[in-house]
Amino acid sequence: MISRTRSIAGATLALLIATTLPALAGAAVFGKKKADQDTMPGRKLTPAQNALIDKAIVREKEVIKVVKERAPLVETYIQNMKPDPVLLQIPESDQHFLARVDFNKVINDDEYAENKGNFQAKKSHFAFFKNSLGALTGISSSLRLTFHESGFVQMILMDSNSFDRQHYTFTFIRNDFLGNIPTAVFDVSPIGGKRSFGRFYGRIWVETHVGNVVRFNGDFAGTITTMKEFYHFDSWRTNVQPDLWLPTSFYVEESDPKSASSTLKFKAINYIWGYVLKVPSNNAEQTSEEVVNATDVSNDAPDVSPLGAQRAWVQQAEDNVVERLFQAGLLDAPSDFDKTLEALANNILVYNNIQMPRPIRVRTLLTEPLESLAVGNTIIVSKGLIDTASVETTDGKQIEGNLNAILAFQVAHIVLGHRLDTKYAFSDRLLFPSTSIFERIPMHHTAADNAEAAKKAMELLNAKELVDGQQYFGLYLEQLQQRLKALPALNQPMIGDALIKSDTDSSFWMQALVPKGIKLDLKDLKQQAAMPLASFLRFDPWTDQLVQMHPSFEPILNERDKMPFEVEPVYLKLSYYKAPTAPTAPPAGAPAASTTPDGTGPATAAAPTDTTTPATAATDQTAQQTQPAAPPQ
Repeated sequence: MISRTRSIAGATLALLIATTLPALAGAAVFGKKKADQDTMPGRKLTPAQNALIDKAIVREKEVIKVVKERAPLVETYIQNMKPDPVLLQIPESDQHFLARVDFNKVINDDEYAENKGNFQAKKSHFAFFKNSLGALTGISSSLRLTFHESGFVQMILMDSNSFDRQHYTFTFIRNDFLGNIPTAVFDVSPIGGKRSFGRFYGRIWVETHVGNVVRFNGDFAGTITTMKEFYHFDSWRTNVQPDLWLPTSFYVEESDPKSASSTLKFKAINYIWGYVLKVPSNNAEQTSEEVVNATDVSNDAPDVSPLGAQRAWVQQAEDNVVERLFQAGLLDAPSDFDKTLEALANNILVYNNIQMPRPIRVRTLLTEPLESLAVGNTIIVSKGLIDTASVETTDGKQIEGNLNAILAFQVAHIVLGHRLDTKYAFSDRLLFPSTSIFERIPMHHTAADNAEAAKKAMELLNAKELVDGQQYFGLYLEQLQQRLKALPALNQPMIGDALIKSDTDSSFWMQALVPKGIKLDLKDLKQQAAMPLASFLRFDPWTDQLVQMHPSFEPILNERDKMPFEVEPVYLKLSYYKAPTAPTAPPAGAPAASTTPDGTGPATAAAPTDTTTPATAATDQTAQQTQPAAPPQ
């Protein structure tokens, strides 16, 4: 088991970059400005352009209002880079931070702006739900760095106090499309120029339908004489509800001014999701809900055997944990992609002639670290692990082989009976606020269980239908082995099992697959061992529902194009919100779809805004025996 301990200094550094970069910035988006150049020159706006800017100012106030009412999850992952003679640059070290942020406490808050708080991170690796004020403003005074209110918040809101004509000038640049969205592009500069410390300085994309800002990039005006580097960011939003665009992600990078080869000093990605998580009221945890959508079938229920009672007890613990993780925003809402993974997992059982009392379910952990977990009959796989292992090829065999290997490890845990502690069948074990830390749920398996599961997984993967796919995950692990030393945070699990054995043993639990893999050759442009982060899945930040991306083909021209396990810039295919379609009535006698967070009832989440979804694989056990699931396309 990997140590769940992380130093305060390390966590502070991770958060520091996310919260202080713009405040430390001392130049405009195009570099240093001359001393007498305070504003950007430009032609006079037309009446239509002026009207659009007025709409954008009004809409931005509405966005700020909505964000203040929410307490979403905020994840930041940073990779510090170093020069490489072959690949130009590669990661040298990394940092990861995850928190739930109550923006009502940090927007327009005096204590937040004055930075009176201190970082009080607990040493436990599970302490990722912290006090919002401390999470965003607590910077160790020993680091001697300055914080300003135009830090983290302005990276998602530009200016949370004064985005208006009294403080900014606007210059029209061009009309542009972002995905399906027509936009007008404007350059923005503070009226006071670089004397306006902390004001946004850059470019905005305004959709022309209602006037929402859907993208903006740049930096912040002002100078700090001790700083020589300038930090820039690119922030994107998603249309989550009618006429409402909320922050989704932003990318930050810093160039190395001393590098002759234009090497970056670092690059970072930030994600915001879970907007359905409202700011909790004082008595929110004490309220009860009326039972709905439940049918009384007590007269038809059979008696339960002792073994059936034991399995029902384990399932109750499983359902409690899965539901709580979903309520906390860590698990995705059930999706078509999860159904595809479920079909692949159940096919592993079919190919090995193993019959389970109930089908395996699969959910996705919406975070970057590479990990997986089995909670009862539910397998949980992190989005980062799926993204980096999803190497798409024309025949689909590589992604199928990788996913089968990932799932087989946790299927083995289920088959071997390595279950979650059944104390969680008692509901009171999980009655704590969603903003609390998750120290109370040690969900990782023991080292002994993982070793036994790895051996069993190899047996499962030796089925004739699966054996040819072993080479691909062996190649993936070879590539990861080369990056392990530089990416400890990416390989430090949040709640589950890592791919590696421990901090002191960097071998893999599935090490037996490495010699079965294709020989790693970075110069082979036809070989892609692992993908960059965020390359396969995206999620709706309002509903937390995943969708599979279908990007256009980009040929690999040299070794630098591969970028395994690396952070890359954000570029979203934007589209307008579409209301979820009403579900069609099932045929007479057909069972109802199971799409609730625990897989036992009707769905309540809205459909994802991306109209592209993967093919849905059947999850019926009988259907799987006659028609195994196809790999994601």
